[in-house]
Amino acid sequence: MKSPLLSLPGAVPAEGVDESVAAHYGDLFREQRALADGTGFVDLSHRGVLAVTGDDRLSWLHLLLTQHVSDLPAGQATEALILSANGHIEHALYLVDDGTTVWAHVEPGSQEALIAYLESMKFFYRVEVADRTADTALVHLPAGSIAQAPASAVVRETPYGRDLFLPREELEAFAAQAGPAAGILAHEALRVEQHRPRLGFETDHRTIPHELGWIGTAVHLQKGCYRGQETVARVQNLGKPPRRLVFLHLDGSEVHLPPNGAEIRLADDGPDGRKIGFVTTSVRHHELGPVALALVKRNVPVDARLMAEETAAAQETVVEP
Repeated sequence: MKSPLLSLPGAVPAEGVDESVAAHYGDLFREQRALADGTGFVDLSHRGVLAVTGDDRLSWLHLLLTQHVSDLPAGQATEALILSANGHIEHALYLVDDGTTVWAHVEPGSQEALIAYLESMKFFYRVEVADRTADTALVHLPAGSIAQAPASAVVRETPYGRDLFLPREELEAFAAQAGPAAGILAHEALRVEQHRPRLGFETDHRTIPHELGWIGTAVHLQKGCYRGQETVARVQNLGKPPRRLVFLHLDGSEVHLPPNGAEIRLADDGPDGRKIGFVTTSVRHHELGPVALALVKRNVPVDARLMAEETAAAQETVVEP
C-alpha cells in the first residue's frame, strides 16, 4: 500500500520491503538530526497492523507468544516473537493493549502469514483477529517529541518514541501538522545506533532470539510453554547461541556501504579467509559515520579486526560471546 506522503516535496521512495514509504525527503542527515532532537515524525504506514479483540485476547496470546502478556496493563508497550518448533524466529510483533483491543504492528507483508497462523490456533478461545492494515497507518514520533497524538490514535509508548496507530484517512492531515517528515533511512540509522534488531534484516531462517539480544525485551524466561520454548530454555541454561550480534564501525573512506548479506572475514586472513558472518543492516549515521549491524560466529574474538567484503570494520559487542 503506497503511502500518500510520497507526494511530499523531495520524497524519494525506499527500496525492498520499505518501498511503499519514503527513504528520505532530500536531506538524510538533517532528518536524522531532527529525529535525534525529538522533532518530526516517520511514516511507517507500510507496516502490517493487526487487532485482536475478545475477552480471552491476552490469555490466548500469552500461550502463543514468547512474551508474558496475560496481565499486560492497558497502555503498556511490549514486543514479542513467534518461534518455530525448533526455536527459530518467524514473526516479531510490537504490541499494546488499549483496554479492549490488542494492537500490533509487524513487518510489511508479513501480516497475512501471521494471521493465518493465529487463526489456526483459535480453538475455543473468545478472540477475533483482524488485519487492520487497510484502514490503520503507523507513524512514529521520536523520543522527546512534544507533538500531540490525535484523539483517534492508539499510542504505543517506548523508550525510543511513540508509535501511533492512526486511522489511515487522517495520515495526510497528521503529516501537515506534525512535520518535518523523516524518511525510513533516518529511522533505520537510529535503530542501528540503538542496536535494535529487525525481522528479515538481522534474522534468517535459523536465527534464535539469544543471537540478537531479544532475551528479556521480547522473550520472557519465566513464563509457561509456547512453541519453540524448549530451544530457548536449552540455550539459556545449558549453552551459548552459535552466533552473536555485533555493531560495526566501517571504514569511512569507502564510497559504498557493504550491502545486507555482505560476507565478513577476519582482516588478518585476507580476502580468501573463511566466512565468519555477514552484514545485516548498514547505514550512514549523522554522527558516527558508516556503521552496521552484523551476525558473526560466537567464537570470533571481540577485538578481532574484520572485513565486510572490501570494507575494514571494527566491532563493538552487542551480544556477549
